[in-house]
Amino acid sequence: MASSSTDSSKLYSAFSLVAALGAAALAKKGLNTSWRAATGKNPPENPADPDVSIGEAVMWAAISGTLIGVARMLASRRAAHYYAKSTGHLPPQLAKDGQDASKAPAGQA
Repeated sequence: MASSSTDSSKLYSAFSLVAALGAAALAKKGLNTSWRAATGKNPPENPADPDVSIGEAVMWAAISGTLIGVARMLASRRAAHYYAKSTGHLPPQLAKDGQDASKAPAGQA
């Protein structure tokens, strides 16, 4: 039988995934609406299509990748915060990752 820690870790993974996918979908919807308002056109369905100008393709890739990535990261952080608040500790997947500057090798802080 699985331990409580393993069960809560799996629950966190599922919750985090759902939150990230939902945030990405909302970000994409907002991005599509903003693109239409700014350009008067629908966003490119496939930026790799040679009929899409290189400038438009690069702009769409940069903006959509950044905004969707940030939305997913924020949703995952919120899920981790909720998990930590509910259980009193971070999920096992979020063990310390060496970001403490005081522990960086000399010259890299």
